[in-house]
Amino acid sequence: MYYIVDTDKSFTQASADLESSVKNHGFGVLHIHDLGNTLRSKGLAFDNECKIFEVCNPSQAAKVLSIDMRLNMALPCRISVYTEQGKTKIGLIKPAQMLLTLSQDKALAEVANEVEEKIMQMVDEAK
Repeated sequence: MYYIVDTDKSFTQASADLESSVKNHGFGVLHIHDLGNTLRSKGLAFDNECKIFEVCNPSQAAKVLSIDMRLNMALPCRISVYTEQGKTKIGLIKPAQMLLTLSQDKALAEVANEVEEKIMQMVDEAK
């Protein structure tokens, strides 16, 4: 259900490369949540870094929503760049598996598989 890759890049470089890769594949970055800084700003001890990129392809999102409007709660797709035990990782929950647990529509499966393939390519390019 997860797709996670290790990278030798720094957290900062992997984050920048992911953002570029997302845009190169025709997706947009809607928002970047800096979870590490948010937790630390609340006074919590959190040693790792973690940025969550909300990414979307408008035409693919429209297809998903036209099939099942309830799936708006599963959008946009999220890709994380984070550190764990001193190593930088890039990962996501696979959209096809996630969406297919929420809806069994065959048309949705096609869209979800297309999106998943693209997002995994983005991650691989950024690593």
